[in-house]
This record gives sequence, C-alpha cells and structure tokens, in this order.
Amino acid sequence: MIANLEYATLQQIWWILCSVVGSLFLFLTFVQGGNTLLWQVAKNDVESSLVINSLGRKWELTFTTLVLFGGALFAAFPKFYATSFGGAYWVWMLILFTFILQAVSYEYRKKPDNFLGAKVYESFLLINGTVGILLIGAAVGTFFTGSNFTLNLYNQVTWTNPLRGLEAAFSLFNLSLGLFLVFNARVLGGMYLLNNIDFSAMDDFQGRLRKAVLINFLCALPFLLYVLVSLLMMKGFSVDAAGVVSMVANKYLLNLLAMPLVLGLLLVGLVLVIVAVLITAFKGSTKGIWLAGLGTVLVGLSVFFLAGFNNTPFYPSKADLQSSLTIVNASSSRYTLTAMTYVALGIPFVLAYIAYVWSKMDAKKLAAHEVMDHEAY
Repeated sequence: MIANLEYATLQQIWWILCSVVGSLFLFLTFVQGGNTLLWQVAKNDVESSLVINSLGRKWELTFTTLVLFGGALFAAFPKFYATSFGGAYWVWMLILFTFILQAVSYEYRKKPDNFLGAKVYESFLLINGTVGILLIGAAVGTFFTGSNFTLNLYNQVTWTNPLRGLEAAFSLFNLSLGLFLVFNARVLGGMYLLNNIDFSAMDDFQGRLRKAVLINFLCALPFLLYVLVSLLMMKGFSVDAAGVVSMVANKYLLNLLAMPLVLGLLLVGLVLVIVAVLITAFKGSTKGIWLAGLGTVLVGLSVFFLAGFNNTPFYPSKADLQSSLTIVNASSSRYTLTAMTYVALGIPFVLAYIAYVWSKMDAKKLAAHEVMDHEAY
C-alpha cells in the first residue's frame, strides 16, 4: 500500500511527521522552562534539589527529540538541512552548545570535588532555558520571515549575512516568537513540577510555583498576540504551479482560511493552554501540564502546517525568492521517502514504550527525603 502512494503524498506525510516531532519537542521544553524557574521558586537547597532532580528525570527526552527532529529533516528534506545547517551554522552551533551545557550541568552539578560549584552549573541550565529556546524560536520564525541565502544550479548555498543565522534574532517577529516560547516553556515547567513533586509540608513552595505559572503566562501573552496579529497581516511567500515564488498579501491569513483544520488546531491549542493556566493558578489543579502540553503540540502543528502547506515555501529566501524551499523541491527521492515510511510504521510502538516508561517513572511523586538521601543530579 505504501509503495503505491503518490510522491506528493509521501512528501506531505513526511512534513506532517517532522511537524509532529517538532511540536513534541516544544512540549518537552518544560525541562528548559523548569530549569529557568529554579532561581525564582526555590528558596533553599532542598527545593533546588527537588526542581533539578524532578526535571533531571526527563532532560534526555528533550535533547533526544531535538536530535530526532534534525535527523528527520535531514532524511526527508535534505536540501533544507544542507541549506540551513550549512549556511546558518552559527545559530545552530549556539543552540547545540546551550544543550551541551545542559547535559554537562546535570552530570557534574553534584559531583564530589566540583571546583566550579553547583551555582555555576545551575546558571548553565538558565542559559539553556533562555538563550537556547529563544534562538530555536527565532529559527522557526524564519519559516515566515525568510532567511538570507541563495542557491545556485548545483544547490550550493551562499549565506548573504555574515552573522550566519544569528541575524534571525534581530527580527521583531522572530524575537517575539522566541520570547513567547521561553515564557511558554516556563509555564509548562511550573506545571510539570506541580504534577511531579510531593509538596507535603511545603505549601509555600507549591504556591510560588502556581504564581510563577500565572506570571509567566501573562508575560507570554503580549509576544503571542504580536506573533498572531503579524501572521494575519504580513505578506507571505507563495509558490505557483510552475514553481515560481512571489510575495502575496495576507498569505498566512489566506492559508488559515483555506485550511480550516489548521485554524481549528490553533484555536483549540490556545484554549487548552489558557484553561490549563486557569485551573493551575486558581483551582489548585496539578493536571494542567497535560492540557497545556496537548495545547502546545496542537499550536506547534498549526505553525508548521501553516508554513509548509497550501503552496507555501517553508524555508523562504529573502535574498533570492526563487531559492526558497518547499516540501516539493527540498524533499528526498520517492524511493527514500517510501523506505522511510515503512520504518515509520514502528513509531506508535516507540511512543507506547515511552508512555509506559514515563508512567512508571512518575507513578510516585518525588519527595524531599528522596533527594536528601540520594541526590542524582
């Protein structure tokens, strides 16, 4: 059956699969967001250890999902991978460096004879949760604002800005998207900690986390509103049947109207996040992470679909419109996509295993005496 799928269908399937992985990564940034809350909500060593050890159980999932996202793009859309990672390498190297800092921090924060001290490694976690997530948001923003590259007849990339991708962070739209993701990760991080930690005799700690969830959501709102309004009003990149790219007024608004399912994903996702914040901040719920997590995934899917479908270049070029990449001209061969699709049939089993392991790890909430007796991180 898979072998009989049309080439265009396979390309669309793999954009959907890559979008799912990317959206799951956005949910898993609760680890980075929780790390940045450490300085705000933890008032003593026990509370700090609870935050670090709770998040430490999941940090590998975020990093692995980021690598998987890059790997899926490399296999399914190699021209994008070569163009972005080969041209905008400073931004990707800096993102990778912040995640390396995270891995090192979890490994060495409480090692004996740690000459740097725990606070230094905790500051590394702060860098990962702010700079790393902001730059990822700025990089995703270029799916709509465009990047500074050209491709020749041999698909060799020339980056026309000496900052090599870092210039994305100087766009107000890209920066706003990055800051929204930072604050959203902090919201998710607070919700995860509320769900994962045993707060016996620590009502003040729990109260600070609930307050942090609400404050960071309010901080995220202006950036979210700016991104949404800009998307509805901005000129966008469009490609016609002949493969010619041009600028179209209100392109992404037209995309939403042409794809009501994507509009539905966006609206439902936003509502779920809002409801999660309300029940967490005002109803004393510890289940907000699941509503907000699902909402974040749905919003992420709508963003990726908005950028890649309905005759839209998902990686447009500001320097040369005709160098822009679409899911059609950037994808692997039909043979490669077909073979990958067979392999992808195993994804549900992998997800089921992850869900099973997650449930076992979180079957019992993390208590203060556990980190005092045995502190893993």
